[in-house]
Amino acid sequence: MAFPGLAVARRSNRMGAAQAAPAKAAGPAQTNAGLDEAKSLTMKGDLPEAEKATRQFLQANDTSAEAHFLLGYILFREIQAKAEANGATRYDVDGSLARFRDEHAKASLAEFTEGAKYHEPSEFDLKTVAEDYVLLNDFGDADKWMTRAVEWNPKDAEAWYSLGRIKYTNNRFQEAIHAFEECLKLDPKNVKAEDNLGLSYYGLGRTDDALKAYKTAIEWQAQAKEKDPQPFIDLGTLYIEKNQPKEALPYLEQAAQVAPGDAKGHEELGKAHSALNDLPKAQSEFEKAVSLAPNVARLHYMLGQIYRREGMMDKAKEQFARVAELNGTHSSEDKPID
Repeated sequence: MAFPGLAVARRSNRMGAAQAAPAKAAGPAQTNAGLDEAKSLTMKGDLPEAEKATRQFLQANDTSAEAHFLLGYILFREIQAKAEANGATRYDVDGSLARFRDEHAKASLAEFTEGAKYHEPSEFDLKTVAEDYVLLNDFGDADKWMTRAVEWNPKDAEAWYSLGRIKYTNNRFQEAIHAFEECLKLDPKNVKAEDNLGLSYYGLGRTDDALKAYKTAIEWQAQAKEKDPQPFIDLGTLYIEKNQPKEALPYLEQAAQVAPGDAKGHEELGKAHSALNDLPKAQSEFEKAVSLAPNVARLHYMLGQIYRREGMMDKAKEQFARVAELNGTHSSEDKPID
């Protein structure tokens, strides 16, 4: 799937992006009212009704670039809403979330492609296009369009952050560092950007810089009522990899307190306890991880290893059998939709 080539021009960052093409049937007042209502519903978060209103508008105004772009944005937002409704840390056991994600991302791209026939999109639209490609695991096209978005609006911190994530996923760590640094210039003390800066440093083997970035991200949210668990998990994970499980424990324990429903936090905490030979606590943490992510084979494998070390051979065999079953029918790396 390819998004059409576009002329480079700076656009304002707004939801509607392009000006609507002339209506085929409705008069200007009716046209504006219908589209304005759809926008209002979108901004209120009433996405089903917003989609319905936009599709109704398009029935009479099918050459409206603005309406096609808006529908593309709504379809993208519906993916986010679906993921949030199912819990950000829950794993997609039966694949239904992945199917919904893929179908809506493709439909969203189709709307942007159609709208681009009638008007150039804005950088806001290109951000959504890029995120659609991220959801479809097409990081080459995601990079292309998010790069274009920051070229059109270099003051968009969110776009720089998203570009950094795309660069990181493509293992282009130095470019990711640049993107996260640009984000932090525009949005100082952005915890996620600082944490991802640490991940990018680690990707280049700059362990000390990574540790510093993780600790900075943790310090920045010291007084926050709601904390992001990821810097705690990343710092704890790095300490485990450095064979320093005692140093990892306090950070991973805090991560588990902040986000008890995050399987990754319990997994890493289980590893730390295992390295310290505290098998009952390791067992407890891996059991929590398995309950949260039942389709991830490696979690069953690690739990089986702990059972075996504890002499619980029947339970160990059950876990290893589950590993074999998952590896035969599912990916061991099923991930949550986010």
